[in-house]
Amino acid sequence: MQSITIVGSQRESVGKAASKALRNAGKVPCVLYGGDNTIHFSADSLAFKKLVYTPNVYTATIELEGKTYTAILQDIQFDPVTDNILHVDFYQLHKDREITLAVPIKVVGTAPGVMAGGSLRIVNRKLKVKALPENLPDFVPVDISWMEMGNRFYVTRIPQESYKIMHPDNTVVCQVRVSRAALKAAQEAAKAETKKKK
Repeated sequence: MQSITIVGSQRESVGKAASKALRNAGKVPCVLYGGDNTIHFSADSLAFKKLVYTPNVYTATIELEGKTYTAILQDIQFDPVTDNILHVDFYQLHKDREITLAVPIKVVGTAPGVMAGGSLRIVNRKLKVKALPENLPDFVPVDISWMEMGNRFYVTRIPQESYKIMHPDNTVVCQVRVSRAALKAAQEAAKAETKKKK
């Protein structure tokens, strides 16, 4: 999985006034959970651009005063008016502990049903996967090259060698819907066939 580096500095004061002062200075108050101790730190707001404003999922390498932590973004709070980042929570990753994370899907191939006039409808753009940090995928590939009109792609079709999909077996990832034009054409063809037989 892709990673970005965030260089921060530990915070001594964690009150509202201290947080406000950090934001005024262009910094974002952050918390890192999941380790031996909860770590409060701050980082430049620009450092989060790639982590936040993207559909991709990244792990974060957090550098704090000579120490490095690998983490994932757990929660983020935005100002409802300015859309500025108010606060970020990270969760520390451990090499020997599995983690569950929502990962985007990536459609692979072309569905014959779409070529024939149907439309592809994505039902789940992200899927929750469980894996060790080193096995977390950047995306989950969804091969639609077999799909005809009316077919549905269930999570059970996804190979799960290095990670596990954390959804019920009947979860639909995408489907090829019959378009109105294709439906009309099929009805007209059926009518023509019926007339021929008469």
